[in-house]
Amino acid sequence: MLKYLAPLCLVLCLGATAHAGSIGETAGKDLFELTLDQQFLLPFLGHFALVAGLYIWLTWERQTALRKGEIKPAAFVNANADPERSKRVARNLSNQFELPVFALFAAAIIYQSGRIEAIDIAAAWLFLIGRLIHTGVQTLTTNVPLRGLVFLINFVAVVILMGRVAQGVFL
Repeated sequence: MLKYLAPLCLVLCLGATAHAGSIGETAGKDLFELTLDQQFLLPFLGHFALVAGLYIWLTWERQTALRKGEIKPAAFVNANADPERSKRVARNLSNQFELPVFALFAAAIIYQSGRIEAIDIAAAWLFLIGRLIHTGVQTLTTNVPLRGLVFLINFVAVVILMGRVAQGVFL
């Protein structure tokens, strides 16, 4: 199922970019002609696509477990009732609303400031890449030390973004 997640993210991101003409000024532009604002926001749209893909994957895993009789519907009343296959997907989905909240907060402040710079765009893409790798490691392996190392990618990106917010506020 994960092999479909990355293409889904790409399609959703590119679709959002293509339709941004009604929101912004992207009509007729290709991916390399995006404004700084668009280059900055695209990774966050990618993160949304990742989350949407995880919801779809989790639903699929849970429905499969129900059909196979591995679990009863009432079991989902309690947290952590998922079968092993879907438990890691559910945990990763929860992770998408922990550290990323700070990245999204920083992105909103930076975007509102109207002073997006190359470092902001790089940090935004680093954040998305880190999230994608973290999702793969957490959902497809049990390698917790590797997951911790991969988490550092996201953490560094968020520290950069929050540092830029602090710079904008205090300097």
